[in-house]
Amino acid sequence: MTEPDTAPIRVVIVDDHALVREGTKELLTKHDDIDVVGTAADGLEALELITNVVPDVALVDIAMPGLSGIEVTERVKADHPEVAVLILTVHDEMGYVRALINAGAAGYLLKDIGEAELVGSVRAVHAGESVLHPAIRRIVFESLATDGHEAEQEWDDVLTDRELDVLKAAARGRSNKQIAGDLDVSPRTVQAHLAHTFEKLGVASRTEAVIQGLRKGLLDLDELG
Repeated sequence: MTEPDTAPIRVVIVDDHALVREGTKELLTKHDDIDVVGTAADGLEALELITNVVPDVALVDIAMPGLSGIEVTERVKADHPEVAVLILTVHDEMGYVRALINAGAAGYLLKDIGEAELVGSVRAVHAGESVLHPAIRRIVFESLATDGHEAEQEWDDVLTDRELDVLKAAARGRSNKQIAGDLDVSPRTVQAHLAHTFEKLGVASRTEAVIQGLRKGLLDLDELG
């Protein structure tokens, strides 16, 4: 659970199915470090709610009346970039994944996950990490691997060896804490390496950094697992 002085993570749930909204709310509110501050049944209602309460995390479905989850994500990130958008959906089509990552979603989960993974993902995106369902991660990386990449000689000296180690670990889905343990450094050092990597690659999230790493030939799909 959270430390006594830590404010709970404020979450909004956006889904057009009442049973999903209520069930997800019940799962999340069992944890002391998470506070569900509102729910919405469609895209327009979601935008109004998020503007009013400005949560830490918005848990958003894709297919909804009014505005889709893609449109909601784009607008939320444009108006409230500090809000982390976590997609929770049944759709694993590559077009949706690409569109939502491009829109700025911090994570993409499928609705077959369990409570522990859902709660852990909410905590992770709140901490600034990107979260992709394992099946989605494979789809994204395999798709990018078929795109080809830029000439390696232009990029092979951009990242330091340690920055590249951190990026490879991030691509395997390791959290900052896990990477710190793997490399025997502090989580703060991992965050610093990622910040430098983001700046050098011109990106704003772990997922974008991995995508650019693949496109620029800095990462090899075979070594990411």
